[in-house]
Amino acid sequence: MFIRKAALSDLDAIAAVEAACFPKAEAADREAFKNRLMTYPDHFWLLEDDGRIIAFVNGMVSDKSVLCDEMYENASMHNEYGDWQMIFGVDTIPEYQRQGCAEKLIREVIEDAKKQGRLGVVLTCKEKLLHYYEKFGFMNEGVSDSVHGGAVWYDMRLKLK
Repeated sequence: MFIRKAALSDLDAIAAVEAACFPKAEAADREAFKNRLMTYPDHFWLLEDDGRIIAFVNGMVSDKSVLCDEMYENASMHNEYGDWQMIFGVDTIPEYQRQGCAEKLIREVIEDAKKQGRLGVVLTCKEKLLHYYEKFGFMNEGVSDSVHGGAVWYDMRLKLK
């Protein structure tokens, strides 16, 4: 298994992984991924096994310190020189879950954010995953304003500085 950055040629595989990982109401569609890949491919980490994409993490960089729903659909909000690395999704196909794939990717994202001088990493998650992200040092900042997919989300932040 190895980690690499995404390219537009990965679009169909990425969309398929997303569809396998999230309910339709929460999943990004192919067009959203296309816009993300065209705007910030260096903030799209893929984990491959024998040439197959089995997991990925993606998200824009922003000066805004809170992840807002508009960011999911509006790739133009990306600011390469922003202070905060956002994480929009942590996807691992079902047959590879609970094998450390997501952890490898999250640690890579954190390391890249440190190297790039970001203030930190921001994500939202459901209550059942709070403990998972806390093990990386993310702090729960409470219930998010997000209404993405009709779910209840929690704002999580990992400060790097």
